[in-house]
Amino acid sequence: MQLFNFNNKNGTRKKWSNIAIAIVFPILVLVLWQYASTHGWLKPSLVPAPLTIWKTFMTYLENGKLWNNLSVSFERVFAGYLIGATAGILVGFLMGLIRPINSALSGIVSVLRPIPTIALVPIIILFYGIGFISKVAVIAIGSFWPVLLNTIHGIMNTDNKLIEVAYTYRIVKRKVIFRIVVPSAIPAALTGLRLGMSNAWTSVVAAEMIASSTGIGYLINLSRETANTRVMYMCVLVIGAIGLMIDRGLTWMEHYYLRKTRGLVDQK
Repeated sequence: MQLFNFNNKNGTRKKWSNIAIAIVFPILVLVLWQYASTHGWLKPSLVPAPLTIWKTFMTYLENGKLWNNLSVSFERVFAGYLIGATAGILVGFLMGLIRPINSALSGIVSVLRPIPTIALVPIIILFYGIGFISKVAVIAIGSFWPVLLNTIHGIMNTDNKLIEVAYTYRIVKRKVIFRIVVPSAIPAALTGLRLGMSNAWTSVVAAEMIASSTGIGYLINLSRETANTRVMYMCVLVIGAIGLMIDRGLTWMEHYYLRKTRGLVDQK
């Protein structure tokens, strides 16, 4: 009995159906939201209408306030992510490849990993103040953990049969690492890099909301203090949209790499 039909025609139809649903449903939500706002079902001071938020977005885009704050956040994210991701890759490979290092650091990782990044903000501010370095440190910590854990996972899940064959043919350890272990760990590391970027974007918003005079997080906090819900909702939606674009872009790059190097094709 055939449970699934994977022919190209049905696959293409399903793909376009999913795309249509992904487009239509958000539009339907916006239409219902607008209708509820214009008919008094929602209080404008608490939940502004989508068109009101859109006009606010265009105003802030034209006067440069939105881009000025976003550019500051982007700069912080880039610097923090670069540091956190690089450290995550390096420490992940060391812990995955060298057992004594794994034994020495695994306990520390187990203790520090559950601590929310936002809980470390007061400590970081105590050491570095509220300037650029403190924001970068928060982002670096937030992006470090997903990269580290996924890199370790990728190395630990290397096919043992490949390792056994390499040792049977007396291939030197350096070649085993760079020709078998590292390529096997790359897909998991790429997933970690994608998740690390999502964490970095989340971390910069949290850090800017606590102690900052610039950035998209600061703009949200300022709108909260001044009870400007239009700007607050606008910033939240912009953050979500940018996060979505970053995630989709990195996902596409990950799938592209896998297709080119391993012939794997995304079936979604």
